Amino acid sequence: MPELPEVEGVVRALVPAVEGKTILKVELSDTIYSSFGLGKQCIVKNIEPNLFEEVMQGMNIQSITRRSKYIYFHLEKNQENFLFVNHLGMTGAWFVVQNLSDITEEKFRKHVHAIFTLESGELLVYSDIRRFGELRFVKKVEDHPPLLLMAPEPFEKGACEFFLEKCELTKYQNKPIKEVIMDGQVISGCGNIYATEALFKMGIHPARKTNRISKKRKIELFEAIRTILKESIEMGGSTISDYRNINGEAGGMQDRLKMYGKKTCPQCNTATKSLIIGGRTSVYCPKCQH
Repeated sequence: MPELPEVEGVVRALVPAVEGKTILKVELSDTIYSSFGLGKQCIVKNIEPNLFEEVMQGMNIQSITRRSKYIYFHLEKNQENFLFVNHLGMTGAWFVVQNLSDITEEKFRKHVHAIFTLESGELLVYSDIRRFGELRFVKKVEDHPPLLLMAPEPFEKGACEFFLEKCELTKYQNKPIKEVIMDGQVISGCGNIYATEALFKMGIHPARKTNRISKKRKIELFEAIRTILKESIEMGGSTISDYRNINGEAGGMQDRLKMYGKKTCPQCNTATKSLIIGGRTSVYCPKCQH
């Protein structure tokens, strides 16, 4: 699943490509329509597909920003402001092309679910192989309360203090530290990849209970997370499985990962072990991490 650096990379690529442009029309896939007809909501959330297509017509893309792992398209039409929120899920990807045939990877071309035709003649295309992503149209952030529960951005002043305060709550004290730092209400944007890397860098076992880590170590762990996230942003994120930047571009951080997906520890050559924490596979070195 794309984490903060990957989503940041998508936003940075989308801004010069579509910011300031107007959407002329939208076409959603048959899959989205048939899902809605069965009482489900595949990709497009809390709005009928035909109404989504209708309300998006004529919207000007004023700006594009990131909040945690979400992409915010700030829209304007008839002097009214709106918000179009996208979560990439596990396999969501954006393309800006002249024709669908310009999407070079067949797996993305076969799973196009939304085509936004821009006034410039280009197509802003959303593809999602596993269909866990979200396209959500709202008037403002407050219209979707879960967006208000996200932790501060990890680079913001006060984010570390927020993390420390959350760790003191009863609901988090006895949880494995890996599960806590992957919680978006504790730290924004840190998922399995970068939690794994930060804990290895700090020599902390992923299953270690949060209340068994000193405040000093927690601060150092937070700084390690922040450093790794910044490095990954600079490298364009980690291309693992089906993550792509816009137009199929890959990131480079996967070549710098030291523990995620590794069979042996790069520090001591011990065989790594894994266990399930918070529903995710956690890889660690049994010798270097305690």
